[in-house]
Amino acid sequence: MSAIDPVTLAVIQAALGQVCNEMDIAFSRAAFSPVIAEADDRSSGIYHLTTGALISQGELGLPVFVGTMQYSTAELIRLIGEGKAGAPQPGDIYILNDPYLGGTHLMDVRFALPFYYRDQPYCWLQNTGHWPDIGGMVPGGFSAKATEVEQEGLRLPPVKLFKRGTMDAEIFAILNANMRIAEQRIGDIKAQAAALKVGERRLTELLDRYGRDVVTAAALEIHARAARLMRAHIAAIPDGTYRSEAFVDSDGVVNEPLKIALTVSKADETLRFDFAGSSPPCKGPMNSVVATTYSAVYLAMRHIFPDVPLSAGAFEPLEIARPVGTFLDARYPRPVSGCAAEVSQRIAEAVFLALVAAIPDKVTAAPAGSSGNFALGGFDPAKGKGYVMYQISGGGYGGNADHDGLTNGCSTIGISKSQPVEVLEQYYPVLFKRFALREGSGGAGAQRGGFGVHYEVELLRGEARASFVMDHGRFGPPGVLGGADGAPNVVRVHRAGATLVPEHLSKDQDIPLTPGDRVEVLTPGGGGYGNPLSRNAALVARDVSRGYYTRNAARALFAVALSEDGSVDQAATDRLRQACSARPREGGN
Repeated sequence: MSAIDPVTLAVIQAALGQVCNEMDIAFSRAAFSPVIAEADDRSSGIYHLTTGALISQGELGLPVFVGTMQYSTAELIRLIGEGKAGAPQPGDIYILNDPYLGGTHLMDVRFALPFYYRDQPYCWLQNTGHWPDIGGMVPGGFSAKATEVEQEGLRLPPVKLFKRGTMDAEIFAILNANMRIAEQRIGDIKAQAAALKVGERRLTELLDRYGRDVVTAAALEIHARAARLMRAHIAAIPDGTYRSEAFVDSDGVVNEPLKIALTVSKADETLRFDFAGSSPPCKGPMNSVVATTYSAVYLAMRHIFPDVPLSAGAFEPLEIARPVGTFLDARYPRPVSGCAAEVSQRIAEAVFLALVAAIPDKVTAAPAGSSGNFALGGFDPAKGKGYVMYQISGGGYGGNADHDGLTNGCSTIGISKSQPVEVLEQYYPVLFKRFALREGSGGAGAQRGGFGVHYEVELLRGEARASFVMDHGRFGPPGVLGGADGAPNVVRVHRAGATLVPEHLSKDQDIPLTPGDRVEVLTPGGGGYGNPLSRNAALVARDVSRGYYTRNAARALFAVALSEDGSVDQAATDRLRQACSARPREGGN
């Protein structure tokens, strides 16, 4: 057929994205669990019929799922072809969460629907939702001390949960028998399936309007243009080799940091990523499956070049050497509960740190880079039933060439937001004693890092167990180009007049709580960008007036002296900066 005209191409590209957005919105609106309904910890996409390649994903979905859902669709197609999964029929919906088949952690459960148009297979629709519990040794699934995947929960290969539109009661019974608060899962299951049905209707309408051939041609052109645009961006990066290191606090079992060593090689219109030299597979749950490792690189490049369309074509110029023999290529039975929420963010951080010297106008300092996974499970005597509360929290983004980092931003891997404390207090027997900005937590710089948050939650009744899988507790998010590091993550548990700080700082599990006990979390601030001595003194004075820094902190971090009325004492500031610039400064890369 003749080349598709630009207007039609733009309309179809937007329409494909809108199909995914509507699936995401329908999922959130119908879900029972606050982590999906309020925090939007889910994603939807459209995938190629025979390759599983990403055709479209909406902007409302989590970026980390861009690569993993593409990988898992390809694995599903392979298993069907090998006869290890049932052949698709109209109305079928497969369920899977196996990390080693293109997944993340076990709590991220995927539904895949074979889409038929006029009785002919056309593509796959898939979504992922974070289930609050999937079994395992701790409520919520975020075991900090698991040493094999079976301890983390129920692992599902691709099986048909819905067969020709009807849910398989036997498979559903198996799910219920292996999860806490199982009676609530039916709401999330029906919401997840209904979201795919919304996508099925909307995609049918699009094909009815423009025809199968036109929509297919548009999808191919979007793929090609995404590849061309990514190549054009890469071509502007100076040829060369760029290196960085990023560190995970520990694996939760062995209290030693894990190293991510990255070498990025740029030649012509290609970027090659090599993680050789990274730590070997670890005992605890901070191993990353290869699909998540790949996806972390993709989402990092998406952060750097956000104008590239969400299509598999954007990944073509990115060559990633499989990190065999490292903790970034987990094989069964390695535990992986921290891979998507935490390790993926250290991988993205390594990409940022490697490329900031090459394209400083495009890359930020390190963001908070932790989802702040906090799970609380127990029994509420007032309601006469058990519960699992899963809390995620924001942190500071890194400063960049244009402005300060975002404060209380979502994690690097997604657009999920903290659930409103009012909602959590309605669902669970807790009271938030504090939920505030963490002043001063952003790394100092010409453009400072954004600030994290400081929250404190009290158990009101019953008994409960608290578990954490967080990161950046040992090392704060690195500053760049002379900027200072952001403040590290802090966890404190206040029980019976004593305060417990976990041995692994950001990771622990099964901490018993009784009424009146409190959990306190201070999330990381973003890294600073550029020399703090070059920060506009008026901006420092503004931050002091807003309570972000004390006068003494402004003087120490930025060498800015303030008059009694809060204005800049320019002469004193000039003397301070001259004195500071005469001696080397610590911090930053």
